[in-house]
Amino acid sequence: MSRILVIDDSNAIRKAIRRILEPLGYEVEEAADGQIALETLGRGGSFTAVLCDIDMPNMDGLTFLATFSQRPDLPKPPVIMCTTHNTFDKIQTALTLGATEYIMKPFDAEIISGKLASCGVRA
Repeated sequence: MSRILVIDDSNAIRKAIRRILEPLGYEVEEAADGQIALETLGRGGSFTAVLCDIDMPNMDGLTFLATFSQRPDLPKPPVIMCTTHNTFDKIQTALTLGATEYIMKPFDAEIISGKLASCGVRA
């Protein structure tokens, strides 16, 4: 089964994404910020994708991306940013730092499954 790491400080958003992904056949693990996500990725195990918010306390999504890309010890699944930011500079920064795709909130199952498919991720 494909595992996806969902990084968002909102418990409600993490649960909403879980309710979308699990019926599609994905196993979901959650992290409340970028630092927890790095620790989760560092514990091993394979993730087929990461869905990450930008605005979070402790370590935001852009800092997560910058740190993640500099860690050769971590596997590198595709990272899809899920955020309310729609300005070109935020999108460009995320893509420059290593994001594979970008999803605007609010989203639905069709949008998430389409972005996962475009990254080559299958359940």
